[in-house]
This record gives sequence, C-alpha cells and structure tokens, in this order.
Amino acid sequence: MVNIDDFVKRLEIILDYYGINASSFADKIGVQRSSMSHLLSGRNKPSLDFVMKIIEVFPDVDIYWLLNGKGNFPKSNEESTLQFGAISEIEKTIAPTSSNENFNTIDLFSEINPEKEKVETKSTSSIKNTIFNLDEDEVEKIIFFYKNGKFKTYVP
Repeated sequence: MVNIDDFVKRLEIILDYYGINASSFADKIGVQRSSMSHLLSGRNKPSLDFVMKIIEVFPDVDIYWLLNGKGNFPKSNEESTLQFGAISEIEKTIAPTSSNENFNTIDLFSEINPEKEKVETKSTSSIKNTIFNLDEDEVEKIIFFYKNGKFKTYVP
C-alpha cells in the first residue's frame, strides 16, 4: 500500500527537480489543478491514471520510487542501459524473415470476375417497407431531438 505522506514528499521532490510549481505540473500531466492540490494536502490518494500520467510525461521518474520509495530518482543511466540491453538481446533471438517470405504471389490489381460476385439490388420502396414495416404498424408521432436541447414533435 502506498503511504500518502511519503508519496507527497516524493511528488514535491519531482516538482523541485524540474523547477515547476504544482499548477504547471498539473497542466503538464493533464490533470485538474484542484486534484493536484488535494493530493499535496493529503486529502486525496493518487489514482492509477494520475501515476501513469506522471510516468508518461516525466520519463526520469521511476514508478517504484514514486510509489514505494525504492529505486532512484532520476533514473540512473545504468538502469536505462540495462533495459536497452535486454531489449536488444530479445531482438537478436528473433529470427529475421525476408520481406517476401510467407506471402503468396497474388496479383492485387487483376480484374475481378463479375460472374462470381453478383450484387443484389432492391428498390428503395421495398427496403423502406421491410425496415419500417409500414404495412403492419401505424406511426403515432415522430420526435426530433436537437443538440441545443430543443425538440420538435410531429403527429401524422
């Protein structure tokens, strides 16, 4: 569980490190200034969304350091080198494939055989009758709702 007081202290360390105030920090990560104020005062707990926005906008912040105080801030170059090295090792183990492998030679621009694909056409009146079933039901009224909150009612 995250200790709120310690989280707030680490948040203040981040603010001091980047030399910004709470309102500009809130603007940068895309949260309301009031939510930042509530966090710093200890009134509210940080949400997952809040923490993820910090990690996305400020890549030097280590998530484990932010939440638990374990790790380093700012992230050390060794950690990023280790992570990059692990990624490059994974890339080496994946066998490269030729761009032409596993693809059939299909001519995408060949002419389509019109006999294979027949398009079924219906008249618009038959479509209207099947959709609205005008023969069976009688329309009582039609109401149009507008985005500005107004509406109009039509009675046939």
